[in-house]
Amino acid sequence: MRFAELVETSDRVAGTSARLEKIDRLAALLKRAAAAGGDVVEIAVAFLSGAPRQGRIGLGGAALSAARHVTPAAGATLDLAEVDEAFAGIRSATGPGSAQGKSDILGRLLARSTSAEQDFIMRLIAGDLRQGALEGVLVDAVARAADLPADRVRRATMLAGTLAPVARVALAEGAEGLSRFLLRPFQPIQPMLADSAADIADAMANLGEASLEYKLDGARIQVHKAGDDVRVFSRNLRDVTIAVPEVVAVARALPGREMILDGEVIALAPGGTPQPFQTTMRRFGRKLDVERLLAELPLTPFFFDVLYLDGDPLVDEPLARRAAVLADHLPAANIVPRVVTASPDDAAAFTRQALAAGHEGVMAKSLDGLYSAGRRGSAWLKVKQAHTLDLVVLAAEWGSGRRRGTLSNLHLGARDDEHGGFVMLGKTFKGLTDEMLRWQTARLLELEIGRDAYTVHVRPELVAEIAFNEVQVSPQYPGGLALRFARVKRYRTDKTAAGADTFASVRKIHQQATGAGRTV
Repeated sequence: MRFAELVETSDRVAGTSARLEKIDRLAALLKRAAAAGGDVVEIAVAFLSGAPRQGRIGLGGAALSAARHVTPAAGATLDLAEVDEAFAGIRSATGPGSAQGKSDILGRLLARSTSAEQDFIMRLIAGDLRQGALEGVLVDAVARAADLPADRVRRATMLAGTLAPVARVALAEGAEGLSRFLLRPFQPIQPMLADSAADIADAMANLGEASLEYKLDGARIQVHKAGDDVRVFSRNLRDVTIAVPEVVAVARALPGREMILDGEVIALAPGGTPQPFQTTMRRFGRKLDVERLLAELPLTPFFFDVLYLDGDPLVDEPLARRAAVLADHLPAANIVPRVVTASPDDAAAFTRQALAAGHEGVMAKSLDGLYSAGRRGSAWLKVKQAHTLDLVVLAAEWGSGRRRGTLSNLHLGARDDEHGGFVMLGKTFKGLTDEMLRWQTARLLELEIGRDAYTVHVRPELVAEIAFNEVQVSPQYPGGLALRFARVKRYRTDKTAAGADTFASVRKIHQQATGAGRTV
């Protein structure tokens, strides 16, 4: 399949706000991709989702800046597979001279690309492909192309953890092929996500009787067990088993033969109070010096959900049953503190108890709610003491005075879940310690995709938790909203940009605070 076909479809999808038209165009492209055979469907879905199949391919800002000056080809000759092969070559280049080797591969690829193809490739590498082909739209397009119910494709994607292989099987084998995607140990699934509530009263008004849990300020984990074989996955489904032997030991001691558990791991102070998130992250994901850090900074796992037990998938069971199974198979010391209530007064008291214990707040969950992997919805609501959002750093400005030489003022964006890309909500340099300034400068320069005299623009990958006082109307930004008194609380190195908060959530916060009945 010609790469130009995909680029043209992407441009047309970006140019329409009509969801059905997006689905129709994408479905037609996917049918042609399926007819081409091989891995073409997987490549197409990955590109349309906004990332190469290889993930981060290791190109620095200097290489991307130099590539912008490559003269485009006069005509379209590239195949989709050739672009994918080039990305694979860039990703696999290592050792002395690899930086130049990566640049050379990219230069040759761009020299064979038309102007439109070059633009697509550069935005794909930079993570800035704002085309509106979000996963929800792509799932519906795959279902349309394969003539299958969207729910079947959505469920298979949930169980597979990613859409691309599901799309290939759906288009090649239909419903029978999708039946192979089963929930089973050692095949991690995307974690369920939570929406935000203004306060505990708001959460209870939405849910009625609910399960309330402490909201821990730790690192999300998914634990898979089959006999003595245990593997631990991060929020991003990265295998971190080697870094958390304490979690492995707890899981091995549990009575269930096969289990999949959802929870968090956190570092506790000697008195049992939670350590700051940054302290937990000093341990989590580390592969070196684990034995030394095990003694210095032990981690404790706390679980709040069970997704699978001894051959029985539980994701389609209501939370009430999953919570009962969890209580039957885990010691109380490793279960997140929880209470079920319909009383706003009891809920408020439980929230005060969580805050007094040093935690962020509470999670309020629907007792009837199923486990919607990879999706954010109103069945789970997070209630924090202060307003915070997980936002993506889009750019940073060089500091002045004592901050000269560091990247200080951050440009912050929320995910645009309607059109793709990110909606800028403002800038902040507040809340940054000297250590954070040094760290973010080094990290953002690694993500650089271009700059001017004052600003370094970066791939939208770094997520920061931003505290703020309120959301206010602002004609300065395209979304019409901005954060008031925004400050950096911490960096969420455990999250990707796909897990950041959405602009729809920001609009909801503004509407709740102002009583506005319409979006801006």
